[in-house]
Amino acid sequence: MENHTVVTEFILVGFMGKPETQSVLFVLFLIMYIITMMGNLGMILIINADSKLHTPMYFFLKNLSFLDICYSSVITPKAMLSFATGDKTISYNGCATQMFFFSLFGTTEAFFLAVMAYDRFTAVCNPLLYHVIMSKKTRCLLVAVSYFFGCVNCCTQTGFTFTLSFCTPTEINHFFCDVPAVMKASCSVTFVNEIVLLVVCGLIIVTTGIIVLVSYGYIVSTILRIPSGKGRHKAFSTCTSHLMAVSLFFGTVFFMYAQPGAISSPNRGKVVSVFYTVVIPMLNPIIYSLRNVEVKKAVIRQFRKKVFSY
Repeated sequence: MENHTVVTEFILVGFMGKPETQSVLFVLFLIMYIITMMGNLGMILIINADSKLHTPMYFFLKNLSFLDICYSSVITPKAMLSFATGDKTISYNGCATQMFFFSLFGTTEAFFLAVMAYDRFTAVCNPLLYHVIMSKKTRCLLVAVSYFFGCVNCCTQTGFTFTLSFCTPTEINHFFCDVPAVMKASCSVTFVNEIVLLVVCGLIIVTTGIIVLVSYGYIVSTILRIPSGKGRHKAFSTCTSHLMAVSLFFGTVFFMYAQPGAISSPNRGKVVSVFYTVVIPMLNPIIYSLRNVEVKKAVIRQFRKKVFSY
């Protein structure tokens, strides 16, 4: 029989398994979190330190690295604590806060990636006007707009989800307070919430996806008109890192949120969630550094500067 008392905490079921499994998960999450922090902090420091990287493209990349640090930090430390101690509880307010900031940073990242696609479109298709169009004021405005839409979504999702009723004991079949998992734990009718989740996330993915697709459509068209093979390779090489990051992020997010029935597959959702909450923030600085000649040159310049300064 359901107990309709006031809920003060939730139990995050996480990944079921023996204590040895939890220890392995703790080590894996710890390694990925350390790489995430070092990679993204390193990217920010390199961009700040090297004057040749003070361009619009690297302004957005620096902001993406900061966002990935925040995004991962909302989820990973709490998950590691659960794996290490076996304490799977999270307070009602803590769950709402985690959902709020996860939705904020996740949505903002989607818009950031769309903004970065527009930046690459401007650089490739309008190179002479690039620095005029992507002025400091425009860059700051685009970042602010991305965070604004992030705020709109996180307020909507968190507000709708936590108006639901919950029955004790309340178990969330996930390792963090994701919207579909918390809705699944409710004893209210969630039809309206599922529609809101589908419509809002669908609009975000479609809007940002169209910006990315249109931008890259023009980019490919422009590159194909470049007469020399060397010129085409140079133009396309500036976009490959971003294209990889976009494919990874939007592929997993679409799989998770923009399908009817996204709420009904919690076990599949947990595995996919690890990818976009922990793995992608770790991979982004690796993708942007290994696939980017300018970043590698900047790292070498800063290393030599430090060595010779002694």
